[in-house]
Amino acid sequence: MQLRRVVVTGMGALTPIGNTLTEYWEGLLAGKTGAGPITQFDTTHFKVKFACEVKNFDVSQHMDKKEARKMDVFTHYGVVCADQAIADSGLLQQSFNPDRIGVIWGSGIGGLTSFFGEVMDYAKGGNIPRFSPFFIPRMIIDIASGFISIKHGFRGPNFATVSACATSTHSIIDSFNLIRLGKADAIITGGSEACVNEPAIGGFQNMKALSERNDDPYTASRPFDKDRDGFVLGEGGAALVLEDLEHAKARGARIYAEMVGGGMTADAYHITAPHPEGLGARNVMKEALSDAGLQPEDIGYINVHGTSTPLGDIAETKAITSVFGEHAYNLNISSTKSMTGHLLGGAGAVESVASILAVVNGVIPPTINHFTDDPEIDNGLNLTFNSPQKRDVRAALSNTFGFGGHNASVIFKRYEG
Repeated sequence: MQLRRVVVTGMGALTPIGNTLTEYWEGLLAGKTGAGPITQFDTTHFKVKFACEVKNFDVSQHMDKKEARKMDVFTHYGVVCADQAIADSGLLQQSFNPDRIGVIWGSGIGGLTSFFGEVMDYAKGGNIPRFSPFFIPRMIIDIASGFISIKHGFRGPNFATVSACATSTHSIIDSFNLIRLGKADAIITGGSEACVNEPAIGGFQNMKALSERNDDPYTASRPFDKDRDGFVLGEGGAALVLEDLEHAKARGARIYAEMVGGGMTADAYHITAPHPEGLGARNVMKEALSDAGLQPEDIGYINVHGTSTPLGDIAETKAITSVFGEHAYNLNISSTKSMTGHLLGGAGAVESVASILAVVNGVIPPTINHFTDDPEIDNGLNLTFNSPQKRDVRAALSNTFGFGGHNASVIFKRYEG
């Protein structure tokens, strides 16, 4: 069958470095760090005392307080991101078929804040089961896509994806595939996370995944730096409106870029560590290129997973040199997690937005906080350290890899009619 072409017609972002799409992009180009001391709970007894929090966010500015109480914070973030993207797309300004508009949203952990709060209240209350009737709806990961569809009346495909830190990239790929198969005219997709809380920080710190650079949290996220010591937890989310090209053209929509491919693989190696030679990462990039019908030389920019972990950064750069060969040294590569921190299930959406804006604007956002080259990382690669670089980008690839060995990559290219 003839696959339909899929384009990006709207985007929204709520991140530790900006609460709108424009603020987020400006923060990336300014090399702004979202890291700082945690304000959401008392970190006295925690090894890690910092994260990349969303700042100056008041949910009452976006929805009625009664409605907000039904949601966990990750859903607040998701609804706000989706509203931004929908408004940006102009989708609701013309008549549309609600049965052909879907929502596919992801979160790696979902309503952990709500879960933790309810359990603590139960324990403090003498084990009397006074649970909120909204406890389960606040906690479950699929509820964000449910709320978005209810608010706007979208009755098309609606579900959630979960694959740890690859989650929202999988959401985007599922949306892409359903549209190009003709199952929907448009899908609002992305992901959100709100895990700056006691159980998340405690769990990640005790598995030695987080940076412990409490003396200098602002430079703690150091992808590819010799002295990196783990990732910095982030929160927030991002949304994309993916749309059938003919549907977008018929309503005169502004088109940011075309989505042309996606890849999905597994490491089948370890529950938290990457394959040391980047096997799954290598395979997923090859799969994305094949799906897009592109050659390695067609890619100008890779927004890497680049979490600032000792093993992960090495494995990913090995995978890139394996897939791209000599062209690897002509690429711009950067990790925007150096600024936003790691948004877990929201990372893929936030980084896809950065990749699309790099194509649109011809500017590569930097990898900040680089001080010392790592001899185990190929220093011939252009990792776009510390300052943005101008570049004409025809196509950009974005990688995300999750605990459990889940890998997902997406490719966006300049829309050329």
